[in-house]
Amino acid sequence: MNEHKSVIVRKPWGYEYLAYQNDKVALWVLHIQPGERTSMHCHPNKTTGLVVVGGYAEINFIADSKKIRAPGKQMIRRGLFHQTSAICGSEVVMLEVETPVDKNDLVRLRDAYGRTANGYEGAQFELPKTEECLWIDGPGQYDIGTCTAVVENATDNCLSSKDPDDIIMFLQGGLIKTIDGKTHMVTVPGDVGVVNVVRQVAKEMDGFAPNTILMTIK
Repeated sequence: MNEHKSVIVRKPWGYEYLAYQNDKVALWVLHIQPGERTSMHCHPNKTTGLVVVGGYAEINFIADSKKIRAPGKQMIRRGLFHQTSAICGSEVVMLEVETPVDKNDLVRLRDAYGRTANGYEGAQFELPKTEECLWIDGPGQYDIGTCTAVVENATDNCLSSKDPDDIIMFLQGGLIKTIDGKTHMVTVPGDVGVVNVVRQVAKEMDGFAPNTILMTIK
């Protein structure tokens, strides 16, 4: 666990590094240089949540695309091919939350840098982290790109004071509902949503699972 905690992983489009990890999710910070783009790739077994926290990004799929300014989000189901580009001459800073944790769960369809037959970058692409790199070690406020993220333990009324357009990421736990004596996890670690939607769902649930941890991004 946390095998990438102390390193930056160099990419032909920029770099990325691990900012948080538990037994359910890994949260990465990606820096995509102006005019560059990731590969068109998928994760056969992972669900991914993308949150743009700096710049202007275009997320391309095989059939269509979506432009996102910071702060903005996109959920990627497992097996969905996607590619992120930094457009309009600015660097893109993006959070990528993945569950389950497995950097080798990667298949590239197309790649401008000749990596279609390659797996995730190995140790030869790693550099020591710098002081500027973020590491989330508990509740608190963190600056990421042009946004602010607040990490907190969920409470019954924690959603009431948030802006409806704020982005919510579940790092641990989630909302629960008991039906016929069975408790269901309605949201799970790695889910990303907007406060307005999460708040409406929460009103009809039984509350948060014990030890739920949220990240709010604005």
